[in-house]
Amino acid sequence: MASILVVDDAATDRILVKGLLQKSGEYQVLEAASGQEAIEYLRQQLPDLILTDLLMPDMNGFELVDYVRRNHPSVPVILMTAHGNEEIAIQALRRGAASYVPKKTLARDLAETIESVLSVATARREQERLFTQSWVASSTRFHLPNDVSLIPPLIEYVNQNLTRLRLCDETGLIRVAVALREALINAIYHGNLEVSSEIYEQDEKAYYRLIEERRDQEPYRSRIVEFIAEETPTEARYTVRDQGPGFDPKSIPDPTDPANLERTCGRGLLLIRTFMDEVWHNDKGNEIVMIKRRELAWP
Repeated sequence: MASILVVDDAATDRILVKGLLQKSGEYQVLEAASGQEAIEYLRQQLPDLILTDLLMPDMNGFELVDYVRRNHPSVPVILMTAHGNEEIAIQALRRGAASYVPKKTLARDLAETIESVLSVATARREQERLFTQSWVASSTRFHLPNDVSLIPPLIEYVNQNLTRLRLCDETGLIRVAVALREALINAIYHGNLEVSSEIYEQDEKAYYRLIEERRDQEPYRSRIVEFIAEETPTEARYTVRDQGPGFDPKSIPDPTDPANLERTCGRGLLLIRTFMDEVWHNDKGNEIVMIKRRELAWP
């Protein structure tokens, strides 16, 4: 039986809502007379859903949505709105509320709205349980054309998986994103299009002009970048492989040498080596493998 916490400073409204919910016999109805009281309850036990009034004296529904979103993001919040509170309701929806029901149509719309939101929330929780208890490993491959605009959505996909895996915290997510971006940019510009970073150091405009020219020329135009993400509960392994002639990784100036820190050449590799736990190239120099392991301090 799903539990619903009804938050409203008006006792008559709580009684009305409780009566509507208990008609179906499907819900355990809990009550809180204020936002603060709701927070105290949440510190002891999490309901399956929160149904809250918008205007309350100590903490309004908008502030309660903020609190729940920060501290208990898996618990959906539905707003009960009165005429004249539309702007506050819209703000609350933008900040994380799952839905709303006008108080004047509670009898008609409340049950359907709760059922809809609960079905989605339950499915997500069950998926998380499936993932944490049963998932073993996954492998995903992408073939990217020489189009850097596809890099941000690819990295967002990777970050979503990392978030679900809980391999690292927010800072770690950013560091992995930076490392992957550098590797993908290198594969496109220096690998497939064979444009040297030394040109950038001499003439930035000439560097980007040559990139645009080669994107429309053969054999550069037909080359792709293969990206492979292999994930387990303990680590993520990323492979970036281009179809260029390759290079000798040993020829790159040591990026950790203070004398080379301001050079463009090797900067990306410095970031990659710093942000990833293990990094290596293949013998040909057209493939880089990067490993990010679970951070021990991260739950």
